[in-house]
Amino acid sequence: MPLTPLDPGLAPAFKTLLSERYSCRAYLAEPVARGTIDTILQMAQRTASWCNSQPWQVIVTSAAATERLRQVFDSDEAAADAAFDIAPPAEYRGVYQERRRECGFQLYESVGIARGDREAAARQAKENFRFFGAPHLALVTTEAVLGTYGALDCGAYVGNFMLAARSLGVASIAQAAVASRSRFLHRWFEIPDDRQIVCGISFGYEDPSHPANRFRTTRATPQQACQWVD
Repeated sequence: MPLTPLDPGLAPAFKTLLSERYSCRAYLAEPVARGTIDTILQMAQRTASWCNSQPWQVIVTSAAATERLRQVFDSDEAAADAAFDIAPPAEYRGVYQERRRECGFQLYESVGIARGDREAAARQAKENFRFFGAPHLALVTTEAVLGTYGALDCGAYVGNFMLAARSLGVASIAQAAVASRSRFLHRWFEIPDDRQIVCGISFGYEDPSHPANRFRTTRATPQQACQWVD
């Protein structure tokens, strides 16, 4: 038997929410109220997971804690400890490389970085390790023995966290760059070795005046991503 349809107004609202969410790369200093963050966490906790294992554990920093981390995370000490707990992509090829480059070029163009200006591009890349000025960081970890499926479940959690945040007027960006300095973070937050850092989510209220927040990435069509079998 089919499920009873929900409020027909939910689908347009969800479509709008998906369209309005974007990767925010500049934030106001204003912190998000603890009650609002709690609501985001409650909503994201409904994420589906393999065997309902719910492998995600999340460390959320207050504005003060984020600032303390920011001061040391963008440092030679942290950079010297670069390592992923979960292996990053071996390479980007074909259309995946094209999409990656398109996103990078859009960002650089938005902030006035000319193609080939490696010094300016490096300065912009360092913003990843300053959390783009966000007042909060959510660090997502998974149980190492759960392997690929644990990380997959955490990816679903990250998506729902960002959508929940957007529904409450909070901007965010998921950052693999944060996970690239996992050894430092394990020490800083005393994360046990049996947990792996999946990514960070920087979040707060967007700075609407910053040019980095004025571009939007494209999406493939459903026809490009889906193969029908009749």
